[in-house]
Amino acid sequence: MAEKLESLKDLKKASAKVEAASAETAVVRKAKKDKLGRSYATGKRKDAVARVWIKPGKGNITINDKSIDQYFARPVLKMIINQPFEVANRVNEFDVVCTVKGGGLSGQAGAIKHGISKALNEFEPELRAVLKKAGFLTRDDRTVERKKYGKAKARRSYQFSKR
Repeated sequence: MAEKLESLKDLKKASAKVEAASAETAVVRKAKKDKLGRSYATGKRKDAVARVWIKPGKGNITINDKSIDQYFARPVLKMIINQPFEVANRVNEFDVVCTVKGGGLSGQAGAIKHGISKALNEFEPELRAVLKKAGFLTRDDRTVERKKYGKAKARRSYQFSKR
């Protein structure tokens, strides 16, 4: 049965016991790497799906056999892709090779960012807290709303004429 807590010191002792017990049972995550020393993850955003492999390197990012500068002309999209490395203080430490399909450029950049974050988490599990706090491990599930019948678009109505 639970022990009776009569003072603040008793409460501190009890909480210390609980913390010690939870530290012993804490899950220790292992890094997942293939034979070539790479970690793999899949990222998704809107209709885009990115398959991402990361390995230690000089910071080269290759997307569909093109460099990041050739594939994404807009600097905002390049910034989105590099966000996980900046948050984790791992800029120019990993080479990224990815293939991405579907969606537009913005959705593809978001999918690559999600994939890089998940692959970093697989490569270095201790980065999980930082990436999770920044919200990079959560898939952004916002997609385009479907068109409804009787409407011009999802919500736009046809012009109404009284006479």
